[in-house]
Amino acid sequence: MSVELQTGLFTSSQYLVRRKVLKILGAAFHIYEPDGRLAFYSQLKAFKLKEDIRLFTDETMTTEALVIKARQILDFSAAYDVFDPATNEKVGALKRKGFKSMLRDEWIFMDVGDNEIGSIKEDSMILSLVRRFVMNLVPQSFEGTIGGVKVCNFKQNFNPFVTKINIDFTPDTGNRLDRRLGMAAAVLLCAIEGRQS
Repeated sequence: MSVELQTGLFTSSQYLVRRKVLKILGAAFHIYEPDGRLAFYSQLKAFKLKEDIRLFTDETMTTEALVIKARQILDFSAAYDVFDPATNEKVGALKRKGFKSMLRDEWIFMDVGDNEIGSIKEDSMILSLVRRFVMNLVPQSFEGTIGGVKVCNFKQNFNPFVTKINIDFTPDTGNRLDRRLGMAAAVLLCAIEGRQS
């Protein structure tokens, strides 16, 4: 039985991811429920060549809730496998579209067999170009789809010191997206795309 089923994790339809960007030796992620309770916590070490992100149920970091592992070292079109740590079962994967993401960030949702099942795209080409080449004061916004159907939104709040992303799974009325894969996407958007800022 997965952690999700054992403890009722990943059941909220909305979350807030907070990443402290001034942490010198890495980054800390706090993920909150809509009522402000801490749902998940993660620490990333700086200068890691191969990402291995672990979400825990709290700051004691004793109970793992999700594992996100990069397949290769410093890959521009990196793929990240997402695992349920209770069973070590793969949930799916996320892959960044390398060259496409230079102008407009884009990711792919993949199932356990690495088949493409959906995508995450930055809101608009015009706004993405403004962010990259004019000023980075316009917050990013992403839309996630599975099989062409909208399942989630990721919206960044502008703050020069703390990256915040609101996750909204309410469009997923048919439960097409595994929330664990959606949560992994939010953390990667905050961690990977956040470095470009």
